[in-house]
Formats: sequence, structure tokens, C-alpha cells
Amino acid sequence: MLTVSNLSVQFGKRVLFDEVNVTFTQGNCYGIIGANGAGKSTFMKIISGDMEPTAGRVILEPGKRMSVLNQNHNMFDEHTVLETVLMGNKVLYAVKAEMDALYADYNDANADRIGELQVQFEEMNGWNADSDAASMLSNLGISADYHYTLMSEMEGKLKVRVLLAQALFGNPDVLIMDEPTNDLDFETIGWLENFLANYENTVLVVSHDRHFLDAVCTHVSDIDFGKITHYSGNYTFWYESSQLAAKQRAQQNKKAEEKKAELEEFIRRFSANVAKSKQATSRKKMIEKLNLDEIKPSSRRYPAIIFDQEREAGDQILNVVGLSASMEGEVLFKNIDLNMAKGDKVVVFSKDSRATTAFYEILNGNLKADAGKYEWGITTTQSYLPADNAAFFDNDYTLVDWLRQWAKTEEERDEVYVRGFLGKMIFSGEEALKTGRVLSGGEKVRCMISRMMMLRANVLMLDEPTNHLDLESIQAFNNSLKNFKGSVLFTTHDHEFAQTVANRVVEITPNGVIDRYMTFDEYLEDDKIKELRKKMYS
Repeated sequence: MLTVSNLSVQFGKRVLFDEVNVTFTQGNCYGIIGANGAGKSTFMKIISGDMEPTAGRVILEPGKRMSVLNQNHNMFDEHTVLETVLMGNKVLYAVKAEMDALYADYNDANADRIGELQVQFEEMNGWNADSDAASMLSNLGISADYHYTLMSEMEGKLKVRVLLAQALFGNPDVLIMDEPTNDLDFETIGWLENFLANYENTVLVVSHDRHFLDAVCTHVSDIDFGKITHYSGNYTFWYESSQLAAKQRAQQNKKAEEKKAELEEFIRRFSANVAKSKQATSRKKMIEKLNLDEIKPSSRRYPAIIFDQEREAGDQILNVVGLSASMEGEVLFKNIDLNMAKGDKVVVFSKDSRATTAFYEILNGNLKADAGKYEWGITTTQSYLPADNAAFFDNDYTLVDWLRQWAKTEEERDEVYVRGFLGKMIFSGEEALKTGRVLSGGEKVRCMISRMMMLRANVLMLDEPTNHLDLESIQAFNNSLKNFKGSVLFTTHDHEFAQTVANRVVEITPNGVIDRYMTFDEYLEDDKIKELRKKMYS
């Protein structure tokens, strides 16, 4: 279907890819993964034709159509929403445009050409194109009221959905998607997961959403050591197997047959779990193809994230009574009652991200509520990771001096100690002398996590903590929160984070709160809660 032959990419002296040869076949979904800077985006640009490699070529099977999720959100501003989706199938759209133009200037001379175009249009199921596009938009949360609106008048988050509908429209043979879940809510992501899990053609996807990768991928394509290697299975299988392989490599004294037995038991356990999961569709035959020889250690570096408590909190953590907030006259939430007990790990979410951010800002004393009150338990200490951390880096401190601000002892202020702390978060050598102003978004979040670790609070508050982080940091962060003995309040668009960390779900709405002790998946799938949610937002 799609073949990459002898692909090499070099920037100056840096070799990104070295004679890569891989084939992407029909019926499979490939999750493209790699450490930051490994070349994921570059590879996707080369595949889609937006960038030329240093050497080698990309070969799409003749007669097959490729569709790419467009990253330029303003490219179609002069077109209506429905027309933008139709433009996803360039051949069909060109036939339709020519046919419409000839109809507008109809005469005997162009009648034959119109007839030819009609035959082509019918062969491509063109007469149903408008209704198919409208259905796709509706599934992605774009109601019929918007279908004839100009793209220039659509808000950013809705534009993203229209461009996703454009990429999916017309059943392309090869579908290329870079971060398709950005700005989508959990329900829409769920629809997309089901759509792709049953998609019969070839999909290449880059995503930091591990739940999404697990739900849709039949293979993981790992960019490492300048090569691309396919592994059967989803992201979780790749991650756990690579961790196991790395552990085994370190066990030099362990006998080869013992290592093999351990790997075989791992595959059996994984196969049993996936075979009974909801993602085990008829299309997913990956379990039958899991290969012991494929399992290899990765060169990835994972930050060492460990949250300790300076002291253990008592039973009472947080009490919230009648809390309400609005913005520019619009109610964000009202009458929020919440009593948080020791050990609670609460995922707080809302259809409006402004509501969750305002909630955290109030709890941290940065914003005044319209009504209500809150009280922290007297034994609690809090640490907060805000969605917007810009104010923390509005200075010229080196990272060493920046982190020193939150040291509690002379030992912690020592440069060797601070550098060791930063090294655990993958700031090594001269990187520790960079200033906050030059850091990337992901580096700033890693600094904020370092700050939280140094504070050793027994209550953590996290507003979209995975924003800007790579998969390695997200995985390490996720693992650390699962193991944390204190209490957590967090908001995230990362489904796996919510499902594996939280034991309680709190949804704040303009008409009150929904509060349940259950897993995040149980919450989303509960029919009674679905009906209640509709009422709370109406």
C-alpha cells in the first residue's frame, strides 16, 4: 500500500534517518512513536509530500488516495464548513466544481463533457457526498446549523473538528494524522477511536494520547537509532515489553531460558487482557502476531518522577461549600459542594476548561469566588501545577537558581544537590544553566514537576499536567501519581491518566456538581450519568 525505500534525512551533520525501509499495509493502523527530536513530524511531512528527504523515496500504490489531517487551521477560511469537508476528496471535489461551472453556463457544446463528469461523479458515489459529509460532521459534534457557515467564522476548536472530518471523508486508502485528538472532548475521541478501530484501510498516526493509541493501533512504529521498526501490538504492549527487555538486559546473570520463559509469560498475560477488552474487534488480529523476537529494549530516557510527602495528612483534606464562579457574566459553575477525604484521587472535569481552571485558581487563593467557601484540612500542604505557568518563568534565573527558590534546607540549596535533582528530570550538564525564558513548553512543565517534588506536599493539584509533555514524561508522571500516597485533584484530557489515577470523578457544571466514587471509564459509560449530564448542561 505505502512503501518507504532507502529514506535518509540529514540536517547539517545530524542524521535523522539512515536508509529507512518500511512498508505500511492495508488494514493496519500504525502508531508512530519516538522521543522528542527523533523525527516523528519530519517523517509525517515526508510521507504526506510536504517535505523532500535527503535521499530515498515514498511510494504510494498506483490508484490509491492519501488523505492528510491539515494543520493549517486558516487554510479554508473562504469556504463553508460543508465545502471544506468535501475538499478532502480532491478528485471528487474537482469533478463537482467543474460540473457546477458547466451547469451554470450550460449549452450544447458542453453537454458531452457534463455527461462524462456525471458518470465519474456517480462512480465516486458523488450524489451522496453532501449527506455523507454532513453525517461525518454531526458525528464530530458539528451540528447542521454550522454546515453552511464560513470557516473564518468558526471558533478554533470547531475548526479542528471540521478538518478532521475533511481528512476522514471519502474513505481514503491511506490516512495520515498528526495529533488528531487535540481539542476534542472525551466523547468525540471515543467516536474517533471506534471509527478507526473498524477502518479497513491504512492509518498512520502520531499522538501523545496513550488510550487512543491503545484503542486504534494494530502496530507501533518506533523511531529509534535513526531507523523505524514495526512492532505488532498497541502502545501499552510496546511500552511494557520494552521495559521488560531493558530489565532483562541488565540481568546479565539470569539464564537465557529463564528470560525466554518470562517473556513468554508476559505475552500470554497481555494476550489474555486484550482478547477480552472492548478494543478486541474483528479487525484487530495483533495478538496472533505477537512475536517473542520482536521485543527489544528502547533507548528512551524516562524522567525520575517521585512524589514524597513531608508529612502525612489527617482524614480531612478539603471541604467546599456552595462554591460558584462566573466570567464576564457567564456562569462557569455554581453550588459546588465537595468533601475530599484522605487518599482521594479526584479527576475534576467540565465541558468548559475555563471552569476547571477557575476552580483551581480559587482553591489556591488566586481568584475570588462569586459565592461559597472552601477550607483546607489543618494537616494539609498543597502544591499546584497550573495550566498557565508563564508567570513562574518571567525572570532570568538559571534552572539551578530557579529550583533553589523552593529548597527547604541548606543541603537542598547546594548546587550539586539541585543539579542532581534536575538531572533526574533530564536536565543534564549545561542544560541546568539555561534560563527559564528559553525553555520549551515541555521543559517548563518538567521544571514545574521538579518544583512540586521539592515541595513534598501531601495534596497535589494539577490542571492539564500532560500539556506539552512527550510520551516518556507522561508515562513516568502517570506512574508516579498512581504510586503517590497522598491526595490528588487533577484535570486532564489524557484518558489513560484519568482512568488509571482517579478513584473518584467530579464534574463541575453551570447547574451544580456530579460526584461519584468510580473509575473514569465507568463514569463515561453509565447511562444514568449520561442523562444527568445532559440536564446539568442544559
